Amino acid sequence: MRRIWALWITMLVATAAAGCAGGDGLGGPGDDPDRLRKQARDVLARYDEAVQAAGGQQRYVPVGDLTGQLGDWEPERGENKASLLSGQVLAGGVLPAAPQATGTVTWDGGATLDVPLVGADAALAAIPRSDCGGCPPLTATGARLTTAKISTTRGPATVPAWEYTLQDTAVRVTRPAVAASAAVTVTPPSWDPFNSPGGLPIDSASVNAAGTTLTLVFTGSPGPASQPCGADYTGEVVESANAVVVIILTHPHAANEACTAIGYRRTLDVDLAAPLGERALLDIQQGLPMQVTRS
Repeated sequence: MRRIWALWITMLVATAAAGCAGGDGLGGPGDDPDRLRKQARDVLARYDEAVQAAGGQQRYVPVGDLTGQLGDWEPERGENKASLLSGQVLAGGVLPAAPQATGTVTWDGGATLDVPLVGADAALAAIPRSDCGGCPPLTATGARLTTAKISTTRGPATVPAWEYTLQDTAVRVTRPAVAASAAVTVTPPSWDPFNSPGGLPIDSASVNAAGTTLTLVFTGSPGPASQPCGADYTGEVVESANAVVVIILTHPHAANEACTAIGYRRTLDVDLAAPLGERALLDIQQGLPMQVTRS
């Protein structure tokens, strides 16, 4: 799984860099606008299914990698980094059950949500795993229930989490103790190198106090379309009752310019038809929810 992530990251960097070399007024060089709109609708449909699978609510939507690391690997345990990145963490015995049925998710703004908990075995089994080319698995020898800070669509939150001790190292690993049934979980489409998704990726996003304007940060050309190798950007918003997808349209200085493939930080404001509320912002390429900083 994490190797697929690496491929995605490579494609994102390539797409962003290509945006510096001019394009054709679409989401990215070579992107067809009708294809991007269909892609956005497909993303929203997958998310709607994930929300329904979570009981129709989306107050708790984790974002990004949920496996945490406490401490640094000892010099002689350098191979453990690859093991953890590939999710190769196995139980070395019976791990504790949750000491209570529910716990509380607390957002930085003070909002709270009671959620069902799972035992340390189940939380460990939920770590995504991938082939790491023979790296040695890590053995969890014990666990205690504590808390960890994670990212969610509604901003940073402190969640109940299991902290695992590992064999032959002082490094500990954390994983949320929240039951999967309490979270909206999106499965991205299978990686297809011959039909990779289009669209410019968003690096980060914030929303104004009214919830009606998103400010997006992304990687683009160095200057405006009035300059060689520059580009202007506009956004096209596709919305549903559960989520929002933004297609970033590129308006280059000229098509097929030979430019340095270096990306620059650009920002774009887009207005929503309705306040964001508890809806998620989804990235157009994988359809995964993103953290949105709220004023």
